[in-house]
Amino acid sequence: MSMDFSKATCPLPIMDHATIQLAHGSGGRMSADLIRRVFLPHFANPVLNLLEDQAVLELSLGRIAFSTDTYVVDPIFFPGGNIGELAINGTINDVAMSGGRPLYLSAAFVIEEGFSMESLHEIVAAMARAGKTAGILVVTGDTKVVNRGSCDKIFINTSGVGMIPEGVYLSAANLCPGDKIVLSGTIADHGMAIMTCRQGLSFQSRIESDTAALNGLTETMLEAAKGGIRAMRDPTRGGVAASLNEWAETAGAGIKIEETMIPVRPEVEAACEILGIDPLYVANEGKLLAAVAPENVQDVLAAMRDHPLGRNAVIIGEVTVDNPGLLVMTTVLGTTRIVDMPLGEQLPRIC
Repeated sequence: MSMDFSKATCPLPIMDHATIQLAHGSGGRMSADLIRRVFLPHFANPVLNLLEDQAVLELSLGRIAFSTDTYVVDPIFFPGGNIGELAINGTINDVAMSGGRPLYLSAAFVIEEGFSMESLHEIVAAMARAGKTAGILVVTGDTKVVNRGSCDKIFINTSGVGMIPEGVYLSAANLCPGDKIVLSGTIADHGMAIMTCRQGLSFQSRIESDTAALNGLTETMLEAAKGGIRAMRDPTRGGVAASLNEWAETAGAGIKIEETMIPVRPEVEAACEILGIDPLYVANEGKLLAAVAPENVQDVLAAMRDHPLGRNAVIIGEVTVDNPGLLVMTTVLGTTRIVDMPLGEQLPRIC
């Protein structure tokens, strides 16, 4: 018995989904459609548009800074930002803290089946805006879709590379007694934005994340410092306390800070008091610490205060020969106490 297939038709697959399907991570037609509909419109550039399995980049000879991080923040949308721009800004900042000039990023997504396509568009659009603001290209990436319940909505990994200018060598090992510790602005904004959102707390003034790319600020500082910056760090998880403790241990020196000099927004301070959390231990996503030689610190401060992300820059302490390996603080009462490393994660899934 013969069969006539001349008039047979094959139903077209449904492509216009309102939520993420497992097939979006299959590597097939729906994967290609997701890339074409969501990622390429936002990240389009000559390198990414080739859609190879890797990005071929033209870099001048020299030292390269490279960093990678994975973002699992909960909630994924929070006052002042979302997981997407947080992922872009966070990796840019990690590269910038080396003194490097970030150039290229990768972005990899693990998405839960059923995740809203509208939310994905919003996240990717925020990533594109953050990259454009910082002058950085997303040149390669990956997408995986997992079964419902196998991850919480969406996780994002970003990696970044940048070039370190000749003559820039930043490290906590460079710290010397007398160096000033400079903070670029108010602390604990990001961590408390996430925590108050989770706890349903509201204040007269809304607490917003400080997420921002700091590469423009770091370049301004390096130019003004004329070699006088010893180290830089963005105090994310563990906050200012963790970062300065790590510096003290690496340098084998003491660091002393003044509580009265550390800027905290009133609404953030109130939230910390209600929740019993010390703002020194709370994550920041748009602030930096710098150790600066005393003869250069006023030039660095002036340059920072002329930049939108450093207007509230202030000296909060200095490196000392006393108490090597420890961070100590003079309190508002005039007493001195040790500010130890945090023992655990105060705020899980903060970034």
